[in-house]
Amino acid sequence: MRILFLGDVMGRAGRAAVTERLPKLREDWKLDFVVVNGENASGGMGLTGAHCKLILDAGADVVTLGDHAFDQKDMLTFIETEKRVLRPLNFAKTAPGRGAGLFEDRRGRKVLVTQVLGQVFMKRAFDDPFSAIDEALRRLGGQAQARLVDMHCEATSEKMGMGHFCDGRASLVVGTHTHVPTGDAQILPGGTAYLTDAGMCGDYNSVIGMEKAEPMRRFVTGMSKTRFEPAKGEATLSGCLVETDDRTGQATAIRMVRQGGRLEQAGL
Repeated sequence: MRILFLGDVMGRAGRAAVTERLPKLREDWKLDFVVVNGENASGGMGLTGAHCKLILDAGADVVTLGDHAFDQKDMLTFIETEKRVLRPLNFAKTAPGRGAGLFEDRRGRKVLVTQVLGQVFMKRAFDDPFSAIDEALRRLGGQAQARLVDMHCEATSEKMGMGHFCDGRASLVVGTHTHVPTGDAQILPGGTAYLTDAGMCGDYNSVIGMEKAEPMRRFVTGMSKTRFEPAKGEATLSGCLVETDDRTGQATAIRMVRQGGRLEQAGL
């Protein structure tokens, strides 16, 4: 199975990159399944139902969220009607929606997609992500030909810990949230493809996707003047492409994806 994962979609520039490029990538790369982290696609904070539909219509099979899952209030109701959207498994127990789901590719093969939030350096203490993932893999993993974990957190060590925790049970563990792509795509000893951070689908002439002036002002002076605004230049699609064995669910290949914008121009 050929699976594409795209990192955090950032604002209008990121949405445009996904809607313009993903349909052709699905065709050219003969993709079987696509997962997109969309949690920053609406103004850099959260995701609206309308913008989620654009990403799904462009070719995403599943959209994952993150710690900003419900910053856009209409997601509280939208996620109950659109089962292709997943919020973190270990979010508040009263949160709407779900954090794991079994989906089918276009040939009827089952794909388990799940997401958890990390605990290290996050603004609030979420439930234990490791026990949440363990339960989901035990309950649903045996029904799927491929199993994907989106680890949404700050600390690279926590992401790496999740990769090794899931090694041999997940097809892919990929980190999101920091908006900075890492260069450590690999297949772990047990057959799990791993990437510490997929990066963002956004304008890299920015501070993690935001226009530079306000973040720089706050770093230099310690004072704020305006709200953060997503950068509007040409975006780079960032993520990874994974190939898996249908029989074992193990990964056979992983490579990083850099399409368009500054990273592709730099040869990355």
